[in-house]
Amino acid sequence: MSGLGGLNKSPNGVVVGLVQLQLPVVDTPAQLKAQAARICAMVGKARRNLGTMDLVVFPEYSLHGLSMSIAPELMCTMDGPEVASFQAACTEHRIWGCFSIMEANPGGSPYNTGIIIDDTGTVRLYYRKLHPWVPVEAWEPGNMGIPVCEGPRGSKLALIICHDGMFPEMAREAAYKGAEIILRTAGYTAPIRHAWKITNQANAFQNLAQTASVCLCGSDGSFDSMGEGMFCNFDGTVMVEGGGRADEIISCELRPDLVREARAVWGVENNPYQLYHRGYVAVKGGAQDCPYTFMQDMVKGSYRLPWTDSIHVTDGTPCGFAAPTRAYKGPEANPLEVPAASVLKKVA
Repeated sequence: MSGLGGLNKSPNGVVVGLVQLQLPVVDTPAQLKAQAARICAMVGKARRNLGTMDLVVFPEYSLHGLSMSIAPELMCTMDGPEVASFQAACTEHRIWGCFSIMEANPGGSPYNTGIIIDDTGTVRLYYRKLHPWVPVEAWEPGNMGIPVCEGPRGSKLALIICHDGMFPEMAREAAYKGAEIILRTAGYTAPIRHAWKITNQANAFQNLAQTASVCLCGSDGSFDSMGEGMFCNFDGTVMVEGGGRADEIISCELRPDLVREARAVWGVENNPYQLYHRGYVAVKGGAQDCPYTFMQDMVKGSYRLPWTDSIHVTDGTPCGFAAPTRAYKGPEANPLEVPAASVLKKVA
């Protein structure tokens, strides 16, 4: 059903390209500028590579590399030159793009941020990673929820980042808000290979969604990212899978119309619906309660595991970070979901 990677595009197809981008080294502002230019050049490669492509997706850390530096001179802003260059590239090549930046945060540690830009240069989705990969990453936990946007050809898109995808609740929330295609960008290295594959498949099947996931690729002299982009269908099967060749763009035609059909007509394994309509054969409409104590306890602020007292790692000190002293301040509104979003509009 991949349409030979999008070479044969159906009227209802959305062709997505996943860039297994070479892992960069970015230690200086000059290197940051050069890497932004390289990403823009790869947008052009994607368009030349496949004229039917609707959306090109770059991995987490594609701009900053895996140094995990939080140096202020390397951090980006949504109205800064890096995002503006990505907007210009999408406009020039008439293609949607998904990009990664480390976003400056005047109130604390930077955010690990992902954005989706449409083919007119307008930011359509703005997401801050909810689950930094602790204890390795020092990023501020995301505080704007899991947004969903209308994507190319009427699709509904969501973006989760790397470690986010290890929590089934993340993909479920994306699907609950209407996402038909769930993007997952990452910088993962080889030890995570098996978990990467099975969670991409599970996130698709459990939510009757199609998943498109990609890592950085190659070595920076210290780390080895694995590439291995993959597309999964809503039944959990792998449609297209990449390997470990840096800068390869793997592609697939996705069919959100078939996702919508499955969600509407499936009886057996219609998991998103049946979660809240348990046993509808026996009782009218099914049981519509919340039998999960972990959900109830999270809402009450009393979440506690039976083995909490035995957990050894609860901050970043094993990875050389000082123990934090600030408390989480809670969510804020996503500017794309309120009227005052002018800063994110198309760059003139």
